Amino acid sequence: MAAIASLLIVLTISLMVTRVATMALVLTGMSREAARFQARSAFSGVGYTTREAEDVVSHPVRRQIVMLLMLVGQLGVGAVVATLMLSLMQTVEAKSIWSPLILLAAGLITLSLAARSRFVERHTNRLIAKVLKNWGQLQIRDYVAILQLQDGYAVSELFVEPADWLTNRTLIELKLPNEGVLVLGIKRSEGVFLGTPSGDMKIRSGDTLILYGPVERIRELDRRSRGSKGDLAHAEAVVEQREDLDEQVQIDVQLDAQHVENNSTL
Repeated sequence: MAAIASLLIVLTISLMVTRVATMALVLTGMSREAARFQARSAFSGVGYTTREAEDVVSHPVRRQIVMLLMLVGQLGVGAVVATLMLSLMQTVEAKSIWSPLILLAAGLITLSLAARSRFVERHTNRLIAKVLKNWGQLQIRDYVAILQLQDGYAVSELFVEPADWLTNRTLIELKLPNEGVLVLGIKRSEGVFLGTPSGDMKIRSGDTLILYGPVERIRELDRRSRGSKGDLAHAEAVVEQREDLDEQVQIDVQLDAQHVENNSTL
């Protein structure tokens, strides 16, 4: 039992370490998905070579984070293997193997649910970010606050595949702003980055788009396939965006009226 408890504790600590490292990388300007991938890669010692890895190496703060993560990862992986072997040996030697197995399964399921829970992730990330901001030696910028990523809006990456609705169309043809989605940049498959792209630039298969807009709309756009269904989804998204804009206009008018009323009472 003690070995299994030790294994679950080590796994929990490993999960928290990678989550802290992910948030630290995010606060240096990396996207959340890229930061999560690099943190897990460095912690496990897999060592994937990607463009994001080059961005980590060339950035002094990110390089320090990953170096520390690699060191901790060497100790963490060894501890997991050792405790796992000890747990298996004790389970085999035990008179009743069901109790240790049930405890191990319950612990792994709990950790898996906690790792995938958006509620847990949101609150732990908020706490981690607060601690990191108070760490004076970590020079970071809070891009979340700068970009006002709230109320369901975010900057996201979208990888373009051959069958996507976006493929082989110019930005003018796509009319994404009518859906409430802005294209901030395009990463070509050749490694070239096009910032603030013009409307006549064509989206190609293999591109990675940097988008700003409602998270749910970007997710739907990522799943949207070419053809009549994709065109219909675009039309529906345009209608929804117009309705959202009408609501925003009404709210803004009410705020203006309150502002005038407050000034008149002064």
